[in-house]
Amino acid sequence: MNKIDIQSLELTISGMTCAACSGRLERVLNNQPGVVSATVNLANEKASIAYKDATLATTDLIKAVEKAGFGAEPAAEDGYEALEARQNARLRRDLWVLAGALTLTLPFWLQMIAMWTGGWLVLSPLVQLVLATIVQFGAGFRFYVAANNAVRAKSSNMDLLVVLGTSAAYGLSLFLMLRGEADHLYFEASASVVTLVLLGKVLEGRAKWSATAAIRALGHLRPETARILRDGEEIAIPVKAVRCGDLVIVRPGERFPVDGEVMEGESQADESLLTGESLPVAKAPGDRVTGGALNGEGLLRVSATTIGAESVLGRIVRLIENAQASKAPVQRLVDRVAAIFVPVVTVIAYGTFAGHLLAGASGVEALIHAVSVLVIACPCALGLATPTAIIVGTGAAARAGILIRDAAALEGAHKARTVVFDKTGTLTEGRPTMVLAKSLDRRRKTESLVILAAAAQQGSEHPLARALLDVCEVKTLPKLESFTALPGRGLEARVGKKNVLIGNARLMAERDIPVEPVTDLEAEGHTVVYVAINGKAAGLLAFGDNIKAESASAVARLKAMGRRTILLSGDSRAAVEKVGRTLGLDEVIAQVMPGDKADMVAPLRGKGGVAMVGDGINDAPALAAADVGIAMGTGTDVAMATAGITLMRGRPDLVADALDISRATANKIRQNLFWAFVYNVIAIPLAVSGQLSPVVAGAAMALSSVSVVSNSLLLRRWKPQGR
Repeated sequence: MNKIDIQSLELTISGMTCAACSGRLERVLNNQPGVVSATVNLANEKASIAYKDATLATTDLIKAVEKAGFGAEPAAEDGYEALEARQNARLRRDLWVLAGALTLTLPFWLQMIAMWTGGWLVLSPLVQLVLATIVQFGAGFRFYVAANNAVRAKSSNMDLLVVLGTSAAYGLSLFLMLRGEADHLYFEASASVVTLVLLGKVLEGRAKWSATAAIRALGHLRPETARILRDGEEIAIPVKAVRCGDLVIVRPGERFPVDGEVMEGESQADESLLTGESLPVAKAPGDRVTGGALNGEGLLRVSATTIGAESVLGRIVRLIENAQASKAPVQRLVDRVAAIFVPVVTVIAYGTFAGHLLAGASGVEALIHAVSVLVIACPCALGLATPTAIIVGTGAAARAGILIRDAAALEGAHKARTVVFDKTGTLTEGRPTMVLAKSLDRRRKTESLVILAAAAQQGSEHPLARALLDVCEVKTLPKLESFTALPGRGLEARVGKKNVLIGNARLMAERDIPVEPVTDLEAEGHTVVYVAINGKAAGLLAFGDNIKAESASAVARLKAMGRRTILLSGDSRAAVEKVGRTLGLDEVIAQVMPGDKADMVAPLRGKGGVAMVGDGINDAPALAAADVGIAMGTGTDVAMATAGITLMRGRPDLVADALDISRATANKIRQNLFWAFVYNVIAIPLAVSGQLSPVVAGAAMALSSVSVVSNSLLLRRWKPQGR
């Protein structure tokens, strides 16, 4: 099957309440004809679907979701304001419902407190019936709707447990009241469980909304309107109406509405929220700007080059959304457990009822114990354990300029025991700089040699030519009369009345021009070129690729974390070994062809896992072959598309931070799963044995969900050390 035949769709799902819901919906979507894969995330309430082109319509998928008892609509592109408004409206509605439920349940709690303390407060049976009825079928109506949808879909969920438990307590109390046995009513149990579960839902929803703060903050970076110059007149239009090629006016202090190229003006751009880099970046004509960055003190005219979802900001948001919607490998086990958990608990509840009857308990007492089992076993905490940690972890990483493609990369990065680095553009600057200029003619100063060589290079696009022109401080160079490139050897030019030849030793030998050997420079990994004037050797120039300022600390941190570091490069052995010695890497491998890099990385996967760090097209196969690929954001699009993690600032010291946030997130997932499982392992036997009342069970169940989400939110305090 060709990738071109596959389309992707993201749906916003409403009506999910627990892990069983998301698991059931996932099975429904995966069973649809034409669907290749579908994942449903409870935490961010989204379904990501890959399906065959022309075999399935969006409306078909939405109908399948609705038939399963949920609501669905296509996820809006750039609809962050609408999404936030919708979520806030739902939270406000839930808060009002919760406030009403708390008000009506409070008299029951005051009555219980009075009984425990010896006070006097007795609600009449009729008052209890009225209060409990409003709570049960008013505030608790959402549980009946969700439970009914689950039953219609021949499935089960947490709401079914709540409905079964509270309805049993309410029905039993109503039955006893009608029989005139009003001394032992359990209306307070049904009302309290509904109220406490609602409380847990509100707190859980608020916590989940806080967990997605990072992506909402990115969504708010792009302005809603843009000023463009059209027919000589400046007009304001919606950002969505901007087209490539439009000239956008960006005033001081405003955010860039689109990606583009500066045509007029000079300023600085604060890109910290996009890349994590705190220093402003100078912008002048010809420089590129990123939508969402903050303009400094200058007025700029920018030609729009990329808009909408394909902009840098759009791709960053989509990458984070995909990571948050994806599932870590451990989540697959959790989903399987949650899918069978509800029916198993229902059977246990029936067994509890029957067991207590056989043990001599009354029908009322046996029913109360069964209700406790149903309430205490709701698997909300289990379903939230993994996705909430992933959402918060990817958000924290994004704020530091670390973009994580999917949950597998987030969970797996910390397992890599070996980190393999590319050299050029990863540990080094990736652009040559002149490190030495030497005149071989005593009558010619080194400065004049550099000026003449720079003048000859004016017609060259070679990286060494640009490096030479960068160091030449003379703004007006001698006139270049002619220029001829000599591929693989150098160039020949005429500057004024001088014939200038610049190239390697091979070129000098071809022209019978003797030059001095410079083995010491070449041993240091430098590239040496010679300059000949009018057929005589006049000097030499040496160029090197400087090591990034952060590379040494990057390697040192990784070694302190117990990782083995390897340098894998296609450069000469001398150049690679020099970088390896300078940075203290454990091993260097030089002169590796691009196609062979993946073959060198693959065997390392069996030695505890491997992370590959690179920036170029030639690194893409190795990035794909590693357990986790880490691409420099300053590199090629191919490398970033292949890697599971992208470092937006292109700083190698962020590699250790990427591994660290992976470790922190994995620890949170383990902590959440531990508490979720331990909670159920301890609480269910207590409920079966009759040691937990329904009220206490409801409070404990709500608290477990909130504690799991709150524990995940602690990841927001994570800070990168690579500054």
